[in-house]
Amino acid sequence: MSDPSLDDDEINRLHRKKMERRQAARRKVLATKTEERGLLIVHTGAGKGKSTAAFGMVLRCIGHGMRIGVVQFVKGAWGTGERDVLAKFPDLVTCRAMGEGFTWDTQDRARDIAAARAAWEMGQAMIADLSYRMVLLDELNIVLRYGYLPVEEVIAALTAKPRDLHIVVTGRNAPAELVEAADLVTEMTLVKHPFRAGVKAQKGIEF
Repeated sequence: MSDPSLDDDEINRLHRKKMERRQAARRKVLATKTEERGLLIVHTGAGKGKSTAAFGMVLRCIGHGMRIGVVQFVKGAWGTGERDVLAKFPDLVTCRAMGEGFTWDTQDRARDIAAARAAWEMGQAMIADLSYRMVLLDELNIVLRYGYLPVEEVIAALTAKPRDLHIVVTGRNAPAELVEAADLVTEMTLVKHPFRAGVKAQKGIEF
C-alpha cells in the first residue's frame, strides 16, 4: 500500500528505484544461463489445455521457421482446427493423426495397441530426422497409461534424442519415469469445466 504522505512524483521515483533493483537482479541471474539445447517437455494433469499449450509452441516454432513433426496418438477419428491450420504450412509441419479415438470408442485392445505402435514408430522416425527442431507426441501419456507401449522403451528413445531437438509429450497421468527424465514438466490443474454443467465439446475450444 502506498504511503499517503508521499506525492505522485515521490511514489514514481521510489517505484523506479525498486524496478531498477529488480532489473539488476534479473540480469545477474540471466547472465548465468548460457546453455542452449533441445528440451524434453511434458504437459500432464487433469486440467484442460495440455495439447493446446503444446500447439502454441508449435505455432511459435513456425514463426521462427523451424520444422516440426506432430504425431497424435489418440486424436485422429475426428477433425480438429489445429490440423487445418498446420496444413497451411506443409514445408514446415508434418502432422500425422494416427489415433482412432479413445479406448472406450474402439473397444478393441489389440487394435488400440497396434495403432499405438504404428504412431510410436512414426514418432521415432521423426525424432531420428535431424531436419526437425520439435516433435510433438500428442496424448502419448494416455497409451503409456494403458500399457500399450513399454514405458522403458519410450523413455530410452526420448532421452537419446538429438541434442538440439525439442520433444513435447502431452496427456494425463504422465508416468513417474517420464516426469523424472523431462527437463520441463507442467501439470494442468482442473478447477472448473463446463462439461460438468452439461456443456458439450465445442469448435475452437476443444477441437
